[in-house]
This record gives sequence, C-alpha cells and structure tokens, in this order.
Amino acid sequence: MTRKLFYEDVYRSEFESVVVESAQEDGRDYVVLEETAFYPTGGGQPHDTGSLSEIEVYNVEEVDGDVRHYVKESISEGTSVKGRIDWKRRFDHMQQHSGQHIISAVFHDTYNFPTTSFHLGADTVTIDLDTEELSDSILQEAEERVNEIIRRNVPIESKWVSVAEANEYPLRKPLSVEGDVRLVVIPDVDYSGCGGTHPHSTSELMAVKFLGWTKNKKQVRLEFVCGNRVLEKLGDKHRVLNEVKQYVSKPEEEVAGEVGELIRAGKEKDKRIAELEKVLLQYEARDVVKEAQGNQVIARAYEGRTMKELQALGKAIVEEASYCYLILVSEQDDQLQFVLASGKEQELECNMNEVAGTVMPLIEGKGGGKPNFVQGGGKKLIDAQTFIEQVEAAL
Repeated sequence: MTRKLFYEDVYRSEFESVVVESAQEDGRDYVVLEETAFYPTGGGQPHDTGSLSEIEVYNVEEVDGDVRHYVKESISEGTSVKGRIDWKRRFDHMQQHSGQHIISAVFHDTYNFPTTSFHLGADTVTIDLDTEELSDSILQEAEERVNEIIRRNVPIESKWVSVAEANEYPLRKPLSVEGDVRLVVIPDVDYSGCGGTHPHSTSELMAVKFLGWTKNKKQVRLEFVCGNRVLEKLGDKHRVLNEVKQYVSKPEEEVAGEVGELIRAGKEKDKRIAELEKVLLQYEARDVVKEAQGNQVIARAYEGRTMKELQALGKAIVEEASYCYLILVSEQDDQLQFVLASGKEQELECNMNEVAGTVMPLIEGKGGGKPNFVQGGGKKLIDAQTFIEQVEAAL
C-alpha cells in the first residue's frame, strides 16, 4: 500500500521516493512508489499531474490501495525518483472542492436542497441540487452567505476517525463506507466524509461566483467557480467587454442595451434583404422563362449557388411557366446540387422523382421530394452541363 503524502501535508509539491512496481495496463506504462504526493482520481476530484524525474505523469489512479502513476516513459523497479506535482492544478482543485463543500452545506442547511452530484470540470464546477428551480433571491442570498463564510477565515480540518466517531458529528449525508473514514470538518458549516484535498482555511478559497443554473431532469444544475477561477472569469469577461466597446461608443452600463439594439436592427435588415432577394428571384425567373422562348425544357447551370437559392428560383420559374420541365444545377467545389421540377401542366406526364432516380447514380447522389419537385446532390463526377444532358435524355 502506497504511503499517501498528500494526506500528511496537502501543500507538499515535491518529494523523493523509490519505484516498487513497474508494469503496463492496456499498453500504458505505470509505476507504484513507496510514497507519493500525487493525488489519484477520487471523490469527484480529478487526479494530479506532474513529473517523476522529468518523466511526465499524465494520470494517477488508486487500485487496491496502490497509487498508480501513469507515465510517458517506463521507469525500472528500484529506481529512485524525484516527484514534482503541478501545484497550480492541485491548488485549483483544492479551491474548487472546498468551495463545493461550503456551497452544498449552505443550500442543504438554509434551503433544504441536498446535493445529489458533483462535477469538477476543467473550466467550471457543477452540483445538482434536489429542487426544481432556484429563484434569483435565493441565488443571491446563498452566494453572499458562502462568501461571508470564506471571509471569516474558518479553519478546514481533515482527520481519520471510525464510522462511530464520525456519526457523532452532524454529517451532511450518511456515510457509505465501513472502517475508518476521513472526515473534513469546517466548524459550524460542514461535516462530510471526503477523501479529497483541501486547504487549511476557507480564506484560501478567495471567493465564489455563481454562473447560473439549468434544469436537469427534475433537479437543478448549478454552475460556479471558486478562487483563482473567479479572477480568470473576470479577466475573460473584461477582455470581451473591452473588445465590444471598440465598436459600441457607450458607457459600460449601457453596452448591453446598445448591443441588443444593434442585433434587433441587424435582424430587421436581414429580413428586408430576404424580401428584396425574393423580389430579385422573381425577376430572374421571368428572365429565364423569357429566354427559354417557350421551350418545354428549361435548363440552367450555375456555380456556387446554394440549394436554398435553387429551390426558391425553381419554384418561381414553374409558377411563371406551368408548361415546362425545369433542370437547375449548381457546381460547388467537388459537389453537384440540383433541382428538378415540372409545371402544373406537366405534373401528370412525368414523375420527377423517377427521373432523379435515373440520374443520381451518375454522381453517387441522394435526393427526394414530391413528384413535381425534387432536390438532391452528390459528387462532382461529371460537370453540370453533362448532368443536364442526362436529365434531358431521361425526360
């Protein structure tokens, strides 16, 4: 069994030890040491990373009491190594995990919302609370309460006790283990069985910020950050705000309203542009019909026109020329897209779905639609003009 230095001194980031086992698991090299400061994945907290004598440690897991260090290169049994953990990552996990304890305790004790799950992510942290919603007032009150506890510089104690001894404390949730249990105590705030790493005082968490919540089945998923992540989020938002202010000449408190107005105006312009494009397509459709000079088959090849444009133009043309068969093809890089249609006078004469089925194998294509209007596409194995000729032959 590996001696776990992270329980003896949570702030220890360097140590020396000896490799007592060197093996592989699913092709991955790992070593077990006599003692280690590397925390393995567990209790909702991700593992530490770092190095053993400059060899990268990228994962750490505990198996039957042995802490396995998964390394980029194998290290022979009996080798003395110098371990160094990524302290920034470790301390971040300590801040987030301890913040979760306080947040869960506040929601449990003040609002009777127990925590049902916990996820410490790379960017944010989430807990699921057994309630169907959170009001703005509860969020504000809870956040203020959590930060008040942090500012009080309450000690965070960790100790090994028996289950019987642990049950003498007002535990936030029942224990699910037998034998000795590691108890994390924040006096008058939280009493929980926990195997994670925690700082010695709540003040080391610096601050907590709630980012919002979403519904998750019949519960609420609360997203938050603690400690240095609060500063990082503030820095990110400040950079974004500064970038926006380069385009919006308004005071900071009026930026959101101005951006909303710009978005509304943009949507109005998009709507007007769409209306004008529809009018232009009508004019284009009339020109196409006029150029056809009464021919029963109208065919056009284009470059770079979207399927949406082909469909709109196709509908406009068959409305203008109810007597025609229509073939529209667009070349786009290595793709061909097409619309095949028939006017009302030809609907009973020819099924355009059947015509499309005849020619689509030429481009390894797919498509479908109604008997009088079909769209599809495929690979550009032939050019648009050749495709048109094949459709005409099928007609």
